[in-house]
Amino acid sequence: MKALRDVFGDTLVSLGSTDPNVVVLDADLANSTKADKFAKMYPGRFLQMGIAEQNFVGVAVGLASLGFVPWLSSFTVFFTHRAIDPIRMLVAQTHANVKIGAAYAGLMTGLTGKTHQDVEDLAIMRAMPDMTVLAPADAIEGEAIIRWATEYEGPVYLRLARDAGPNLSEQQYRFVPGKTISLKEGGDVLLISTGPQSVRCLQAAELLQKEGISAGVLHVPSIKPVNKEEIVNAAEKAKVVVTVEEHTIYGGLGGLVAEILSETSPRKVIRFGIEDRWGESAPNDYLLEAFKMSSQRLSERIQKLVA
Repeated sequence: MKALRDVFGDTLVSLGSTDPNVVVLDADLANSTKADKFAKMYPGRFLQMGIAEQNFVGVAVGLASLGFVPWLSSFTVFFTHRAIDPIRMLVAQTHANVKIGAAYAGLMTGLTGKTHQDVEDLAIMRAMPDMTVLAPADAIEGEAIIRWATEYEGPVYLRLARDAGPNLSEQQYRFVPGKTISLKEGGDVLLISTGPQSVRCLQAAELLQKEGISAGVLHVPSIKPVNKEEIVNAAEKAKVVVTVEEHTIYGGLGGLVAEILSETSPRKVIRFGIEDRWGESAPNDYLLEAFKMSSQRLSERIQKLVA
């Protein structure tokens, strides 16, 4: 297992060895986001911008206009709240080739508490025109997405969890924008998830199997763009559709799935996620239990639904 923040740093170091145009800008958090790995290898291509997130977005746009491929490194909450205006005006509206490495996304942010836990980011970023929004589940997928984003011409928002988790992807995994991934087939209920929460959904499906409930799991690493037909086809195979995300139930993956199905294949969609409340400072296991997002709690909730 490897934390996505380490994948971020290591992959940028690797890309930096073959592409001299890759640069990294950090907002005084490089030791947490692991952008410091790039700084040690390529100090001339690393810009420590301090606690000035709005400014470093503007600098990145300038670098992109000169042919560089700038990766921005900071905590998710500082991108989607403190720096959202320049991201909207300077990056998205101009289709600037800027990549946003949004670290410490979701609930499990190392005891930082509600001030630093951003559970609204998917809703904010997927509503922004011309913004690609991606959320890898594991280290293998994370590396593939970072490499793809670096080659892609245009703005990318990459949601990165803090801690390590099991790998779902095979070593030969290749990221395709928009594509969904079926992790398990099942006819009673379909769990649709994104990011590392997909791992817990797969574990919950295995627990449900022991209870005689056939649960499918669909992983959605590409929030925007997304293949609508794949979501519809997967949903039509199950009696109940449940979205599960480490994000508010408003406007994120649950909203996306509900929008798609209501237009194409109307059915009830039940959304599991953060229910209109702030996070709190606590260990990961406690937070997963408190917000009913652990595999055991998901299994229990779904058993009640199916019954």
